[in-house]
Amino acid sequence: MDNRIYTVSELNGLIKELFDATPLFLQISVRGELSNYKVYPSGHHYFTLKDSESSLKCVMFKSSALKLRFKPENGMSVTVSGRISVYPRDGAYQLYCSGIMPEGTGDLQVAFEQLKKKLSDEGLFDREHKKPLPRYPKKIAVITSSAGAAVHDMIRILSHRWPMTKVLLLPVRVQGAEAPPEIAGAIRYANRYELADLIITGRGGGSIEDLWAFNDERVARAIFDSDIPVISAVGHEPDVTISDYAADARASTPSNAAEIAVPDASEEREALAGFSIRASVSMEKRLKHLRTELTALSSRRVMRDAGAYLDDRRIELDHMRDKLVSSTEGQLAVRQRRQASLAAALDAMSPLRVLTRGYAMATDAAGDTVSSVRQLGVGDTLRLRVSDGSALCTVNEIYEE
Repeated sequence: MDNRIYTVSELNGLIKELFDATPLFLQISVRGELSNYKVYPSGHHYFTLKDSESSLKCVMFKSSALKLRFKPENGMSVTVSGRISVYPRDGAYQLYCSGIMPEGTGDLQVAFEQLKKKLSDEGLFDREHKKPLPRYPKKIAVITSSAGAAVHDMIRILSHRWPMTKVLLLPVRVQGAEAPPEIAGAIRYANRYELADLIITGRGGGSIEDLWAFNDERVARAIFDSDIPVISAVGHEPDVTISDYAADARASTPSNAAEIAVPDASEEREALAGFSIRASVSMEKRLKHLRTELTALSSRRVMRDAGAYLDDRRIELDHMRDKLVSSTEGQLAVRQRRQASLAAALDAMSPLRVLTRGYAMATDAAGDTVSSVRQLGVGDTLRLRVSDGSALCTVNEIYEE
């Protein structure tokens, strides 16, 4: 029996060596539910993995956490991979994580759903932000890999359907860690220098890992911020990416994007031919109607004898003049009778008319009419007016009644 006495640090060190020497603990996977998940400023992730009966402390250092393609959340069922060891300072064992995989679905699908919800809540997918595509684009910027079959299909279809459009290729990587910043940068570059009036970005089909660059938040925000309308053309028809939601239009394939981007020249020619036929028919109908009107006009009297038309207008003018003169004379007679009636009434009310009946009107030296004896004094001089003249009088006596 070993009677040696160990310090706490020595004992924790021995236990750590035992864990580190056990192959099972060097690479182990544990299933459980995330709890108390925290991300520290250092970039390290600390959380607890638990089931219905137990819990296990876990740590994921920054170098491993940077590889996560989704955001771990409390309550999420996951399988955690890593090694079991002891942290000597606390004497507690914990799981040092190298990877986390969501249960029931892949980590990429979880990351897709998380980013989709985040950007949708911010309104990046709202229909009111979608810009209309130009009917006849003059320049189209194609942002994709120059080595893929997709770009050749798009250029071939664009040149066949609408040869008048100029196609500008902005080559980028469409797979790998470098792809998202290159795609986003190409979209911003096309906008900064106004290289086109329509952008197509995408790639051919592949696995979810192959298409992941178009599920990147940087690419989605560059598409949303683009002043130039963007068509997203990623993968095959069943494939849907975040870029499809953010773009102004989604194409099921790169070839379909080329068909959406420009009209078909042959269809436009047929439409123009139809317009021409309808215009010709309409013009014929119009000319026929005008000929009928011309025939009707030429049969009128005025067209056969222009002088007759003037004679008729002269007769009408004479009738109008007679009616005007008659109306004016009638109004004048009425006004004259009215004037005579007013003059007679005015004359009847004139004080001079009263004088002709034997009355007289007295005024004082100031010319004011004398209507009361109270206005007079003995010796005052009055002017007495009668119908045919006036006389100066002196007041000798005053009698008041």
